[in-house]
Amino acid sequence: MENLSNIKELLGAFKFSGEFEKSTQLHDGHINNTYKFDFRESDGMLNRYLVQEVNTYVFKDYDGLMKNVMGVTEFMQKKVAENGGDTKRECLTVIPTTDGKPYYLDSEGRCWRCYNFIYDTHSCQAVDCAKTFYNAARAFGKFQNMLADYPIDSLSETIPNFHNTVSRFADFKKAVADDLSGRANQVKEEIDFVLAREKDCSVLLDLVAEGKLPLRVTHNDTKLNNVMFDNETNEGICVVDLDTVMPGLSLYDFGDSIRFGANTAAEDEKDVSKVSLSLEYFKAYALGYLSTAGESLTAEEINQLAFSSKLMTLECGMRFLGDFINGDVYFKTEYPEHNLVRSRTQFALVADMEKKMAQMQEAVADCCRELGIEK
Repeated sequence: MENLSNIKELLGAFKFSGEFEKSTQLHDGHINNTYKFDFRESDGMLNRYLVQEVNTYVFKDYDGLMKNVMGVTEFMQKKVAENGGDTKRECLTVIPTTDGKPYYLDSEGRCWRCYNFIYDTHSCQAVDCAKTFYNAARAFGKFQNMLADYPIDSLSETIPNFHNTVSRFADFKKAVADDLSGRANQVKEEIDFVLAREKDCSVLLDLVAEGKLPLRVTHNDTKLNNVMFDNETNEGICVVDLDTVMPGLSLYDFGDSIRFGANTAAEDEKDVSKVSLSLEYFKAYALGYLSTAGESLTAEEINQLAFSSKLMTLECGMRFLGDFINGDVYFKTEYPEHNLVRSRTQFALVADMEKKMAQMQEAVADCCRELGIEK
């Protein structure tokens, strides 16, 4: 068993069904350690589970985190069942411990949890075509729509100010002022790029304060690989990795998806001339997202979809640049200028979005007309 010394303890910790056969470590995630456990019933049926060690350095309030996960997954299971769906494939199920708890603390104080395994699916690490992006958008839109009437006040904020762009901007200015690495003089142009867009950082939060944007259940990590795609249809059937589910804005999830998936270049492309927004991919995602989430979104949310893409890209860029100035203490890097390269890529994408903003807004309007959405 790779990197898992307490296998016997874990086998007795959760309500597994069947006789244990084997376990395998999965290496897709960057935060939690994940293992696949196989059990066999007497009739030969295979039962498969995902067992994860929660990274309690990142998620210190693991009790609040798991309460969020339990609440959201149980709520979604009811919604899927009401719509005649398959609760074993269309949403995660938390497998309780033998004493009925959502997580297990082992003899060394480590936190473990267990989920159902979603059969006959695969994940994608990168957007290979507009159809894949569209299918992912439908999955995230459905996730948003199913949770539209979830009691938001019952959710904990497991990572405070995660997408609070005003707070992120303040963190960035502090990084520049402290200049812990002595690098600030090397990146004056990039610093000025961020400072010139200070007003952008408060746009969405001002709308919240004015009562024009609602707080919702947000995923906050809408990368492509957090969708499980059906092996036969390639449709996105289940959204996974719910660790950062918190109160927030639907626009955070939409904007971050565009930042990640509609960039024509890699996140750390050194040649920024290769960086641009793919309008084809942007429209494909907007169409997919609105096709499943549109009925639950307000007119103002739809109106801000294009801008949110720029804002989430700006936020990510200033986080990369701030970390470079701080001495690379947060993001993992492969070479000394890695965070700087990442920030330049994000800023190039922001600049291209600014040039194409009218086209992005028109694409959203086209999607609404195509879907018959009138707000």
